[in-house]
Amino acid sequence: MATTAFGATACQSPNAQTLRVGAAFPDPPFNGMPGGGGIDVDLMAEIAKAVDMQAKFISYTGTDFNGIFDALNGGEYDCVAAGTTVTPEREKQVAFAAPYLVSGQSLAVDTARLPYVKCIDDLDGLTVGVQQGNTSQPIANRLVAAGKAARVRVYDYGSIRSALKDLTTGACDVFMKLAPVLTELVKQVPGVDVVQRTGISVEKIAIAVPNADPDRLERINTAQSALEQDGTMERIRLKWLGNPNLDQSQAEH
Repeated sequence: MATTAFGATACQSPNAQTLRVGAAFPDPPFNGMPGGGGIDVDLMAEIAKAVDMQAKFISYTGTDFNGIFDALNGGEYDCVAAGTTVTPEREKQVAFAAPYLVSGQSLAVDTARLPYVKCIDDLDGLTVGVQQGNTSQPIANRLVAAGKAARVRVYDYGSIRSALKDLTTGACDVFMKLAPVLTELVKQVPGVDVVQRTGISVEKIAIAVPNADPDRLERINTAQSALEQDGTMERIRLKWLGNPNLDQSQAEH
């Protein structure tokens, strides 16, 4: 039988090895959807199946998301699939597979408390909430530096639900996060809605692997490319986002 990715065989066996996947929870629709599903859950299950492995998600519990890459390089995971944006800074630490989604940051607000806030041009005098290590953080910092917002409030990465509740109490005015994630999370917070879903950033989302393991990167890319070609990735994106397209940076989720 032919040997494929990760030294495994092409047909999945009952004794398949474990593919350890690092991820931050909750991060719907990438993970944490009803039944425990999500884009990353389905994607990694398909990739693992293609290389005769079984995906096992391991929760990253650090307060700064960027610490997940240290954990990856330290051997805690085989890869990271956490709705992860590719950035030049991160590419110095880890290697990224081809993107499986293109999206962008969005903005949420308590629409009763701040009805005039419709986009990032309406943030004068306001506090912008972000998660520590999230790609929204440098964007918010630039808004403050340009005088377009008053300050940035940085939350521990796992405190996203508390942060959204703060929009109603006034402890924070607006919150910025990747559009598909924020769209899902605000469904659980009465009075809070996403007011801007496009036009803030364009971000490529991809699986990360250690820089020291180019073979793993190649094998993940090969498996993922096959999933794109046979329509599996389109079906996964349609299932969780309602849109099959790779580039959803202009999509109204």
